[in-house]
Amino acid sequence: MSPEITMILLTGFEPFGGDSTNPSIEASRRAAVILTENGWPAAAVELPCIFSDAPGALRRALEKYDPELVVCTGLNAGTGQIRLERAALNMMDARIPDNAGQQPIDVPVAPGGPAAYFTSLPIKRALAALQKVGTPAQVSPSAGTFVCNQIFYTLMHELGASGSAIRGGFVHVPPSGAAGMEPEVVARALVLVVREALDGSADISLGAGTVA
Repeated sequence: MSPEITMILLTGFEPFGGDSTNPSIEASRRAAVILTENGWPAAAVELPCIFSDAPGALRRALEKYDPELVVCTGLNAGTGQIRLERAALNMMDARIPDNAGQQPIDVPVAPGGPAAYFTSLPIKRALAALQKVGTPAQVSPSAGTFVCNQIFYTLMHELGASGSAIRGGFVHVPPSGAAGMEPEVVARALVLVVREALDGSADISLGAGTVA
């Protein structure tokens, strides 16, 4: 374990849309256990899937744990891969309501803030590491415009405003079961992402963009 690392924070979301579980928080909790058992202190925090409440919950977690690395996660029900998100957009444009019935449309996450923030995680190295162990993964251009993107943007905005050297970013995970990957596989994937970020070296150049 690097002596400079005192705490890793992972976040996931509460169940959404009538589901009883959410694989993002389940995988984050399991990943935190694995990391801690291997000498990297980690905590997992469940965030509400509510536009008005999620940013405050994230800020409280940052204050409580004072982490040196943050990996936020959320569910992408339409993928069967680990999606390493490249950019967070300063936009909330909800196709469906959140858990409180809120549905902001064309509303900025942070009025007056930058149009977008880029991840500070080494997503290309993480992609290569995941591919090496046979875990389906891809680099995604952006985290969308729902609560996941709001949290990603909020995280990077907070880190930028404080001038922090903390690395942070967002990972979308697939559904559990037949349509996705087993929870343990997803948790191990998050551990790999964290370990690449803890390495501290520069990211690699690896073609992983989209065609359209």
